Amino acid sequence: MGRTQPPLLVVCALRIERFALRRGAARSSAEEVTVLRTGMGPKAADRAVRAALHDPHHADAAVLTTGFCAGLAPGMRPGDVVVADDGHESQALAAALKTALADTGHTVHTGTLAESDHVVRGAERTALAAAGAIAVDMESAAMRRAALAEGAHRVAAARVVVDTPEFELVRVGTLRTGILAFRVLRDLVPAFLEWHRTTALPWR
Repeated sequence: MGRTQPPLLVVCALRIERFALRRGAARSSAEEVTVLRTGMGPKAADRAVRAALHDPHHADAAVLTTGFCAGLAPGMRPGDVVVADDGHESQALAAALKTALADTGHTVHTGTLAESDHVVRGAERTALAAAGAIAVDMESAAMRRAALAEGAHRVAAARVVVDTPEFELVRVGTLRTGILAFRVLRDLVPAFLEWHRTTALPWR
């Protein structure tokens, strides 16, 4: 008798992100997914992911980091989705995730997801974009580094754009764009599960 599929650990930083993901998982009747909130910042993200992967319950887990991000590329809009393809994950896993997310009907961008230890605005956005990044957040890179260091075989990242140079968080409309990003993140959970099912490594 074969073993069941390895678990999926979906990692986010904020309470509001966890709430959106749990709502999405409940709608999907997803018993195989665990949503882990790490807290804000790269150090908290690193500690929480390492601790989770030491739990036998998460042995062989796929690790998908997600939540909100700031868009950097021209033409991005709040609610767009970013799939990281910047060396932390295999290109095959990133491509499979992009395919699963694109099937939801949302606009999906693939590229470098920069890291920062603070909210990025103005000239910093411009500099990161000039260096080739399409989005930035504070935790994804640390989450993925920790997962890889702990031996995770399937690691990927997908983030929902909550603000852009044209729609910065400090401007009027932040509440509207935040609600939009929340709904998109909630609605992406079935695609996360599809990615998990279609990329699961065979048991040996």
